[in-house]
Amino acid sequence: MKGSKVETEMNQAKKTIKIGVVVDNKAKKTVSVRVERPVRHPLYKKIIKKRKKFLVHDEYEKCKVGDTVKIVETRPLSKRKRWRIQEIVGLSPSETEKENEDKKG
Repeated sequence: MKGSKVETEMNQAKKTIKIGVVVDNKAKKTVSVRVERPVRHPLYKKIIKKRKKFLVHDEYEKCKVGDTVKIVETRPLSKRKRWRIQEIVGLSPSETEKENEDKKG
C-alpha cells in the first residue's frame, strides 16, 4: 500500500509556482498577471528584467489590479489559460490605504 502511494507522488510532476502583479481583471474569472524575472545579458552582463504576461483563472474574482499574487500551473482551462491563483500575497496600494483609513476612523 505505502509503496504505491510513494510511486504516484513521484510520478506527478512538480507544479511551477510564480509570483506576479495583476495588470487586468476585465474578463469573468480571468485575470492577467505580469511576472518579472531577472536575466543576465550574455554579452554585456547587465541584469535585465524579462516580463511575461499570463492569463490566470480567478475562481472567486477576488483579485484587483495591482495585487501581488502567487500562481500555480494547472491543466489547460482554455486556449491560453493554464494557470490558477494559489493565493493573494499582497494587496494593491489603493486597497492598503483604504484599510488604513478604516482603522484610523
